[in-house]
Amino acid sequence: MMKFKQNVYELVKKIPRGKVSTYKHIAENLNSGAYRAVGQILKNNKNPNVPCHRVVASNGTIGGFRGETKGEAIKDKINILQKEGIKFENNMIIDFEEKLFFFL
Repeated sequence: MMKFKQNVYELVKKIPRGKVSTYKHIAENLNSGAYRAVGQILKNNKNPNVPCHRVVASNGTIGGFRGETKGEAIKDKINILQKEGIKFENNMIIDFEEKLFFFL
């Protein structure tokens, strides 16, 4: 599990400002279907160098942040992403397909 966690962190670090990825996309890039495990790993992230706020749900909704799925933490995640150029309408990312980052 430690290796998987490190690999998740390394992938998330590659997501540039103004782009997002999904829990599922990260899991698939690690040859795993364990997208919920990716969510749990990021939920417990304490490293400020891992921009876990750039990981969202596959349908373009915000997903969770700091272990929460609503409330102030979600408002914080939206605010951070907006500062990076991501636009929202009703907690959905506008132009979601254009904002998706694809790992090489």
